[in-house]
Amino acid sequence: MSEREFLRFGDELDVKNCNTSRSFNGLLMAIGGIIGGTAGMLIALIIAGFMNFMSYWFSDKIVLSMYGAREIPYEEAPWLHQIVEELARRANMPKPKIYLVPMEQPNAFATGRGPGHAAVAVTRGILEILDQEELKGVLAHELAHIKNRDVLVATIAATIAGAIGFLANMAQWALFFGGLNRNEEEEGGGFAEMIGAILMIIIVPIIATIVQLAISRSREYFADETGAKICGCPVALARALKKIEEYVMQVPANVNPGTAHLFIENPLKGGGIMELLSTHPSTEKRIQRLCELARKMGQECI
Repeated sequence: MSEREFLRFGDELDVKNCNTSRSFNGLLMAIGGIIGGTAGMLIALIIAGFMNFMSYWFSDKIVLSMYGAREIPYEEAPWLHQIVEELARRANMPKPKIYLVPMEQPNAFATGRGPGHAAVAVTRGILEILDQEELKGVLAHELAHIKNRDVLVATIAATIAGAIGFLANMAQWALFFGGLNRNEEEEGGGFAEMIGAILMIIIVPIIATIVQLAISRSREYFADETGAKICGCPVALARALKKIEEYVMQVPANVNPGTAHLFIENPLKGGGIMELLSTHPSTEKRIQRLCELARKMGQECI
């Protein structure tokens, strides 16, 4: 990819970030309208505004606290800080904070509202199985997400998914107390609304999945490519992805499905239909693309 193409693709992602955020808010309001009419849309709008405000200012703290992450001081792992500092310099961005997640499954994610207010988190498991070159590839991938502002959109998606779940609970309570039947004399209308509420309760999990899938898989591909260029070794990132996938399939993790798309590898990875509904492209395809990039850079692939 030429420098001009790289910059144009970055501009396209900025537009996509804005459109994706608007789509999430629109989806939330539509569900609110179906559940509670005008009042439901108003409640959904308030929830969306609150969630977006919280996401923008506190997304890093919310996600990090969710997984019990702690900041790694320089004295504890100077080599790790030096790696991140060097990668950040190559990416022409501020060095993010580094956190450790007490999780045996090897994985990593980035969070925060932008390059100046971001954090990279690595699990205990990933530090144990990757060599330094492979870890550089993973960290470069996460820095690419930060640089492309993918982190903010992904975090907004996670909070909107949670708000959708909240509205589903509202529908359940409204149905239980008969609140959906606004006019008891219009039994037909009340029955139709009741059926609509039941359908809404059933399809909410599907909608939540669609919200996750709305985080375009092209973001992962682009972060792989950008990260490989930052660290200078696509092969190292390809090796890391292969290792991580093997361990993810064997080592379970207690992860909120609404945040699965934040990780470099889907921590809830499964086979069959779950692969079709994955928030990430297949690891095999990601490795193939990295190998193509490696060959262009004169490197042999794995």
